[in-house]
Amino acid sequence: MKQNISLTGLVSICVTLMLASCALADDWPQWNGPKRDGKSAETGLLAEWPADGPRLVWKATGFGKGYSSISVAAGRLYTMGDKNDAGCVTAANADDGKILWSTKVGKAGAPGVPGYDFPGPRSTPTVAGGLIFTLDAWGDLVCLSAADGKEQWRKSLVKDLGGSPPTWGFSESPLVDGEQVVVTPGGRKGALAAYNTKTGELLWKSKEFTDAAQYASIIPAEIEGIRQYIQLTAASVAGISPKDGALLWKASRQANIAVIPTPLVMGNEVYVTSGYGAGCNLFKVTKTNGKFSAEQIYANHVMVNHHGGVVRVNDDIYGYSEGKGLTCQDAETGKSVWTEKAKIKKGAVASADGKLYFREEETGTMVLVDATPEGYHEKGRFKQPERSEEMAWAHPVIANGKLYLRDQDVLLCYDIKTGP
Repeated sequence: MKQNISLTGLVSICVTLMLASCALADDWPQWNGPKRDGKSAETGLLAEWPADGPRLVWKATGFGKGYSSISVAAGRLYTMGDKNDAGCVTAANADDGKILWSTKVGKAGAPGVPGYDFPGPRSTPTVAGGLIFTLDAWGDLVCLSAADGKEQWRKSLVKDLGGSPPTWGFSESPLVDGEQVVVTPGGRKGALAAYNTKTGELLWKSKEFTDAAQYASIIPAEIEGIRQYIQLTAASVAGISPKDGALLWKASRQANIAVIPTPLVMGNEVYVTSGYGAGCNLFKVTKTNGKFSAEQIYANHVMVNHHGGVVRVNDDIYGYSEGKGLTCQDAETGKSVWTEKAKIKKGAVASADGKLYFREEETGTMVLVDATPEGYHEKGRFKQPERSEEMAWAHPVIANGKLYLRDQDVLLCYDIKTGP
């Protein structure tokens, strides 16, 4: 039977195939980078910034209100934002910021507390296999075509899975692992759930792990030769089987109010931190006679990271610790190596080429710092132009020699490789 395919349809098919197969090695296709650890593998970046900062390549607008960071894959950018009273996913050209498409995926706004409500999406889109996976603050998980933004399927973490949004709304970014996308609805029907990426079919729920959802994103790991998903809640940190959602191990950890930072996995050790006085913990996960267990190596308040995250570079962990400032912590012992509070304010961190890329949340100022245990060595800073009045909570993104900064409706792209 002969089928007629329009030119538009043919172009869409070709773009889809390109986006599915041509992701670049230095892309940033999901929350917190290629490995969800806040790190880029790029090298040859500027070792020091000019007095007025790296060269601004372009500035673009039209991305809406919200705190979503961006994903970069195959020459395109993806983010979320509230536009015209609807939550939207927007795609743009990475070369110039020109918007390619924008798709409504849900209602605008977000849950909150009067006086402490922060409207707009918090989640960052995940790009995989020519598809985009997004989660809005209300719990709508939506799969779109990366080529043109057309909706493929959608699910509700609340209506379909019995989940309940945390106080300020769902904030995690979906994890895509092979043919399944994994999210955290939270609750007695299963804290984690997995769907088939192409069909939206529910594959499993973690019936043994029923903690309430918080704000951290799931990370994949291989511990003792077994692949697993690590998630942090207000009550525990746990390892879940990707095959069926079975609970592999769980370690109790009491936190307060909001648990936001993404865990770090270091071999068979899992590091977690959160704010409101909770501090940080390192757990060693081992397997004996086919069963996993977790032993706490240390728990202290050297790192009390509210949000903004932490990164590990070599043997040290870096992040902003409440009341202490930017902190370098020995990953294995948990001891403080150095802190700096006077020269830098609270914010979000990413890492590349031996440097910390730090963004102050109140001012939006970007600071370049050596990632070294030898002390605080600043290598440049600049103030973001046209700064909004909102907190700069969208984490900085490093991809293909560029630094991307999202500030509500505005997106900025800087050249951090060739210089001015």
